[in-house]
Amino acid sequence: MSFTQNSKFLRLSGAIAAATTDVTNLTSVDMTGYEAATIVVGVGTVAATAVTSVKLQASSDDGGSDAWSDLEGTSISIADSDDDTLVVMEVIQPQKRYLRPYVGRGTATAAFDGIWCIQTGPKSGAVTQSTSDVSSIERHLTPDEGTA
Repeated sequence: MSFTQNSKFLRLSGAIAAATTDVTNLTSVDMTGYEAATIVVGVGTVAATAVTSVKLQASSDDGGSDAWSDLEGTSISIADSDDDTLVVMEVIQPQKRYLRPYVGRGTATAAFDGIWCIQTGPKSGAVTQSTSDVSSIERHLTPDEGTA
């Protein structure tokens, strides 16, 4: 099976405007039925002296009675020279059902192009994409040259 057949693609956030406040309430990822999740954060412009980071949090009930808690070792610092790069974090076999990214910002502004998640390792059956996250997926096996 191909990567696109065994992966679920989610858009957790569109562009996040430059600011100095933390982004704490991003869309969560329900890990039911999946082995792993890769969070991809598109870093935009980070101002000089900005103190910026991304970490992952987990909850057994999407922040209901089980408050969101940081996952040990998942914090990545983003330097003010990291403009227009990607931060990629993978969690394999999380201990709680829900995951979400948390963006820490302080001192000076930082903007983000968007945040996405790719869930992999489906535990059963075919992967169904959310039509609100994915408009189309194509797979091509050994395509000939010609008009696209």
